[in-house]
Amino acid sequence: MTRSLHLTQDDEADGLLSRNWLALLLGMLLDQQIPMEKAFRGPHVLAERLGGLEAEAIATIDPDFLAAAMAKPPAVHRFPGSMAKRVQALCVHLVAEHGGYVEALWSEEDPDGREVLRRLQALPGFGAQKSQIFLALLGKQCGVTPPGWREAAGGYGEDGVHRSIADVVDDRSIEQVRAYKRQAKGAAKA
Repeated sequence: MTRSLHLTQDDEADGLLSRNWLALLLGMLLDQQIPMEKAFRGPHVLAERLGGLEAEAIATIDPDFLAAAMAKPPAVHRFPGSMAKRVQALCVHLVAEHGGYVEALWSEEDPDGREVLRRLQALPGFGAQKSQIFLALLGKQCGVTPPGWREAAGGYGEDGVHRSIADVVDDRSIEQVRAYKRQAKGAAKA
């Protein structure tokens, strides 16, 4: 990665996200129906409870043990049981399709941005929007910039916006992203 991430405003959790691709991908997976900082702190909590974060280990762990690790207070996610299943399914997919290496999503066979987006969308728990946001996060903050990544990321790939976790670099930008989300939610209700 090209920089230190500041997605959670917790030094230890951000440090893990900055050096472990699986932690970053799992944070993105967990980023639903809970505050984004909590979602991206989740991999750090899980790593502490499991003794590390490796796709192969999570893919083969007893599902009940993983669910218990997710649910232990404070719970990693609001829905620890269903998210434990998603975390494990994601790791099973990574092992089966990419040898357990997250970075293979953007490095195998030198893909362009559209292909990376397609690979992200093939991940369990990743729809179109989540995949575009993660691609934007990779491009904006992690130095992963395959040709056409901005176009593939859609509006999330634009410079100078505060639409998603891809644009969070400090406390101020978190608030800007929250304001954007509130505004978008209000517009959708109207």
